[in-house]
Amino acid sequence: MKAHERATQVWAVLALAARNRQILTYDILSRLIGVPTHGLSNILDHVQQYCVQKDIPPLTIIVVNKETGLPGSGFTAAEDIPRNQGNVFNYDWLVAGAPSPDDLKAVKGSKTKEVG
Repeated sequence: MKAHERATQVWAVLALAARNRQILTYDILSRLIGVPTHGLSNILDHVQQYCVQKDIPPLTIIVVNKETGLPGSGFTAAEDIPRNQGNVFNYDWLVAGAPSPDDLKAVKGSKTKEVG
């Protein structure tokens, strides 16, 4: 499965977590979608870049390192983490709908490659 296809799965998981006002660790997300943590970077990049291009809250901001409680170094969509996590929690992800794999593949700056 390619990263942009996995990103569709991640979108659904993160949208539900956001609706429930939950923060997820990279380890938890990895277990939920069956991809090793080192394989999440490219997948999350598709979601992050889509959010940036559509000017919607950065959904990937709710995925954090379990030690620091912060997104990893690949997260570049926002600086004020607590405020932007609140924006993600308050956004209506269900009304907005999920992007298709093709929508996520078309995102500028994202790389598509095979993942676990």
